[in-house]
Amino acid sequence: MMALLNKPKYAQRQVDNWNKHYPVGQAVTVRRDNGSTITTKTRSPAELLSGHSAVVWLDGISGCYLLNRVTPVTEGAHG
Repeated sequence: MMALLNKPKYAQRQVDNWNKHYPVGQAVTVRRDNGSTITTKTRSPAELLSGHSAVVWLDGISGCYLLNRVTPVTEGAHG
């Protein structure tokens, strides 16, 4: 699976799929580097960073996160 994550076509499909389903402002949870999670919102469409990484920019966070670490919060998830 790791080999797939490094392929630009796969990453571009991730970006296209994300942008098709989730608008800017989408509520998401993010898995941080230390393993903790936070809830925030997207502040950009997903994009292909440097031609190989599917990322999205998030409110209140410097830098962007890989889409693999970002999970949309859906209506059914509100306890």
